[in-house]
Amino acid sequence: MTNRPFRWDLVRPDQVGTLLDHAREPRLWFLPQLTEATGKVLARCGNGELHFVGRSLDSMHDLLGGALERTSWHDRVHQLPMSLKPLRDFTKHDTTLLREHLAAAGITPYRLTRGTRPTVFVDLVHEGETFTELYRQLRLWIVEDREAWPVIRRKLRFLGVTPRNLSWRWREDAGWPAELPAAAVRNVSLDRDVWYYFGDHQPKLTPSFPRQRWTDESVRSPDRGKATRSALAEAFALVDAGRQARTREQLVRAVTGEPAMAGSWLRTLITELRY
Repeated sequence: MTNRPFRWDLVRPDQVGTLLDHAREPRLWFLPQLTEATGKVLARCGNGELHFVGRSLDSMHDLLGGALERTSWHDRVHQLPMSLKPLRDFTKHDTTLLREHLAAAGITPYRLTRGTRPTVFVDLVHEGETFTELYRQLRLWIVEDREAWPVIRRKLRFLGVTPRNLSWRWREDAGWPAELPAAAVRNVSLDRDVWYYFGDHQPKLTPSFPRQRWTDESVRSPDRGKATRSALAEAFALVDAGRQARTREQLVRAVTGEPAMAGSWLRTLITELRY
């Protein structure tokens, strides 16, 4: 079994018990901005399987958990709850562990070649270092397994959620996006205050999981401390917000006008969100 941090199932919360009995009701001050960005992520994912890298966009994952619960997309949103940091000097053991985590998420060169949908990685991005390392590791693995890169390159997507008005052009600086189709590496902008809240200040539901902790089995045990209870209350509130018709309609409005509206897959999803 792959080692990964414990996280409560927010859609089927049987494990929580009385943990939130005295928790304060969270104030989702960022919900409008998050909902808009989430709609853009849906529109730009190319009808793919969404994999949220690390913890930074847990809130987007949780909002979608509620919004997509009764749609055909209910099983298309996944977490890859690991940090690739530090981003240098990967050992052979590190590479093996990373591949085990990716395989547990259904991501292998074999499956990428034969899958019917794109595999889409989503994360907060400033300079794109995590995506760069993840892409490098995937390319090495694909070469080693001798799978068909011309096929796989059409099925990989990277969606970077960036702070609004970011002047740093991370895609151009990284270089590797040029190896993929033009629509495969995209940005979605997010209000700067919300971006920095998610990236630097938001209490998280799971512990940080950098490379040094990939074999640390203590992360499997739930933390019931005050900060975790606060994060849990916020996460549940986001799932509930996603279930609300008003939020789902805001998602639809964010999608409207996107070029992907020409695709029947997105129009079908919109119909399901409005049901």
